[in-house]
Amino acid sequence: MLEPSFDELLAGSSRTALKLEFRDQYMTEDPAYAAWQAGDVDQAVREYAGWTETASTATARGVELKRVRVVSEPVSDYIAFEHAVTSRVNVIAGEAIRWVPRPRVSAVALPGNDVWIFDEATVQFCLFAGDGRFVGNEVSTDPDVVKLCRSAFEASWERGIDHVDYSVTV
Repeated sequence: MLEPSFDELLAGSSRTALKLEFRDQYMTEDPAYAAWQAGDVDQAVREYAGWTETASTATARGVELKRVRVVSEPVSDYIAFEHAVTSRVNVIAGEAIRWVPRPRVSAVALPGNDVWIFDEATVQFCLFAGDGRFVGNEVSTDPDVVKLCRSAFEASWERGIDHVDYSVTV
């Protein structure tokens, strides 16, 4: 049996879609990242238009989208890039974003991978190679796994800094 895709899980959500991120580097071959590195923030934002549309559609039907980014400080270039485009990619679509300096979650039990939590019932782990390449997803509805991820998200969210108040230092 095939696991549901992210699009299917988000489309099936009626209340919440929560994301918890831990990596300081993602997809080094990302065209948006390359555009930002070249100084073209507008092109970087255009590269993520699909996500902005997806998130807007979900929030328009009442799904609360929230994302926590746990980051090392000073931040990596990739995190500086994410910060630079977040207002125009995520926030504009209705997604709430918080940034958490890694020491603030030292005493929090965190899952081993980035994770989406849908309606407090299903999680989708996002699996990456060491170089930041996306390699796949893993879905679980195990109540204990969902509980761990939800608890980690809530604790990280509480310790987070709203996007508008967080400044990056490279």
